[in-house]
Amino acid sequence: MDFSPNEDQRAFQDMAASFSRDELAPFAKEWDEESHFPIPTLRKAAELGFGGIYVREDVGGSALSRLDAALIFEELSKGCTSTAAYLSIHNMVAWIIDTFASEELRQKYLARLCTMELLTSYCLTEPGSGSDAASLRTSAKEDGDHYVLNGSKAFISGGGVSDLYAVMVRTGGEGPSGVSCLLVEKGTPGLSFGANEVKLGWKSQPTAQVNFQDCRVPKSNLIGEEGQGFKIAMSALDGGRLNIGACSLGGAQACLDLAVNYVKERKQFGKQLADFQALQFRLADMVTELEAARLLLHKAATAVDAKSPDATQLAAMAKRLATDTGFKVVNEALQLHGGYGYLRDYPVERFLRDVRVHQILEGTNEIMRLIIARQLLKD
Repeated sequence: MDFSPNEDQRAFQDMAASFSRDELAPFAKEWDEESHFPIPTLRKAAELGFGGIYVREDVGGSALSRLDAALIFEELSKGCTSTAAYLSIHNMVAWIIDTFASEELRQKYLARLCTMELLTSYCLTEPGSGSDAASLRTSAKEDGDHYVLNGSKAFISGGGVSDLYAVMVRTGGEGPSGVSCLLVEKGTPGLSFGANEVKLGWKSQPTAQVNFQDCRVPKSNLIGEEGQGFKIAMSALDGGRLNIGACSLGGAQACLDLAVNYVKERKQFGKQLADFQALQFRLADMVTELEAARLLLHKAATAVDAKSPDATQLAAMAKRLATDTGFKVVNEALQLHGGYGYLRDYPVERFLRDVRVHQILEGTNEIMRLIIARQLLKD
């Protein structure tokens, strides 16, 4: 049991930290205010290997582990949580293709995904099926050597901008066994998009509804086999939950660091805020809870890498704790800044808006509790 990163992990952790400091943090406020999607910056990240973090090397991937990815995403999110989170989603789709798709699809798409010449989106949630993902209604009916898609997906990061969509569709009967996974290219007739959603946070990435109306997709774009889509989607979410947890930890760590600096500089009643024991205790709790969440996240990442039987439960536990703790720490940091924390001149309020959604997406934290409890109570 080793709690320290090895030499290689420290190297790409430092690389991610440098990129975050130089390429994300200076521009995050502008991207947030202008709802700007920084595609050139994402491609710079891909030049460092962050476009295909756990894709195999034969197509340009970095072939790193889930634990490696957690270290990377925590550092990236310190600069811009919203942009780091989109990068996580892109990596999730790249992993789906690398792990489950045919060799033809791997060779067709992955090299360009790893460079982020092509951007991707993950399409599971629908207007009528969020937490109950197995009840999705988007249909894919066979017609010769094509599927014909009809339906809609909601809250899709990258929607309307991404070049490739991994879409969970119903090819069979009701329930999880009737779900399959298809790749749909932007520009396919019958594929359209809703308006860019106006959101509380995550403003540096577009979010839109993705619509299918008699959208014809070649059967060769099926990932895995018919009926495997729900399993593929849930397997991907184990890793996605780790990354979103890591993004919460990174945002929270950035805000904790800002709060520590602020209380050392700010004076009230003739002394520094840092000299008040009540505030010292709050900071002590913040750093302790953050470290506890980080340790659980790293344990869960190790379990996912090892394909342990308890990997899904641990990923749910880590996502629940990291995202709840992350939001709590950021909120405490804002409180410690007083009125200044509420101003857009200070970055804490942006982190607060960005990390809040992490308690909802990749499975709400209520669903995380269900996953944990069901495993706990299983005979």
